[in-house]
Amino acid sequence: MKIVHAVYSLEMGGAEVLVGQLCRSQRAAGHDVSVLAYSKLGVIGEALRAEGFDIQILGEAHPLVTVRRYFQRFRKSKPDVVHCHNVAPTIQAAAAARLAGVRRVITTRHRLELHPYDAAQELKYNLAGWFCDWIAGICEITCVGIRAGRFARRNRVVLVYNGTSPVERTDSLAKRGFTLLFVGRLAREKDLATLIRAVALAAGRVPELELWIVGSGAEREALEALTRELALSDRVRFHGQQTDTAPFFSAADAFVMSSISEGLPMSLLQSMSLGTPAILTDVDGMGEVLRLTHSGLLVPPGDPAAFAEAIVKLAHDPALQAELSSRAKEAYATRFALETMSEAYLRLYQA
Repeated sequence: MKIVHAVYSLEMGGAEVLVGQLCRSQRAAGHDVSVLAYSKLGVIGEALRAEGFDIQILGEAHPLVTVRRYFQRFRKSKPDVVHCHNVAPTIQAAAAARLAGVRRVITTRHRLELHPYDAAQELKYNLAGWFCDWIAGICEITCVGIRAGRFARRNRVVLVYNGTSPVERTDSLAKRGFTLLFVGRLAREKDLATLIRAVALAAGRVPELELWIVGSGAEREALEALTRELALSDRVRFHGQQTDTAPFFSAADAFVMSSISEGLPMSLLQSMSLGTPAILTDVDGMGEVLRLTHSGLLVPPGDPAAFAEAIVKLAHDPALQAELSSRAKEAYATRFALETMSEAYLRLYQA
């Protein structure tokens, strides 16, 4: 089967990591897989090219020009499946694929922000969905949000949970005490300020508590300033973007995210593959997954005190840590493995 993935870019991000893993899994299963990206190649695109994948960059242009470029590429390559990822690639590539005679067109919505809700963007996405055979949401709340939109093709919306390759346990980094790990973009919606304030509140009750922040983004300078202001420079470490995160996952005692809006983070699923308990804010896909798997503690968003209490509770209860770890491993194996997701998409390609 000839499969083309349409993405915005291949820079480091959860959806982009997922596309890279899906490409590898599909090629290993014997399929011919390539990627068309609208914008930048990025580190994930470079890695895929080095592995021999056909990665093409359309280049940023007027939307109508972009649609024409997609149409021309699809007419030339004649794929069996075009798999669009997120809003812009779906709006630009789905109709072009259908007009070019592609047999199966699907879209995956990796994130749907409801607050604020971009009505104009969602209308365009829902109209583009009528050119798709299937519209996959990565968690139930995303599916509900899609179905609630105007002109949504409701009977074609399906749930496909994200999956990921397991993290291989490796020699972990040196640490002092109970270590929290965040892996992701340093962006406004991640609300890392709440997490840092929670560490400040919990530090007196958890000796040698540490927070490792792995990732880059626009908020780093402000977060580093907050860390200095709270006298946490010896407890909060900024490691920047890392291509190899296995040593960080291997060392962590708990995976943490304090987002105010979130889909289903790949980093959360990666931590579950190692059986790492989680402390998360109860938002969107994160809350859904923890209620489904009971593999971590949920706290309200924007509440440093509640987050601090959860940190203290988990750090002081080895039995709870072991119980949550066992549940995380089981949930990963049964629901969130890469093979599970790949098989679900293959069924949609063939349905």
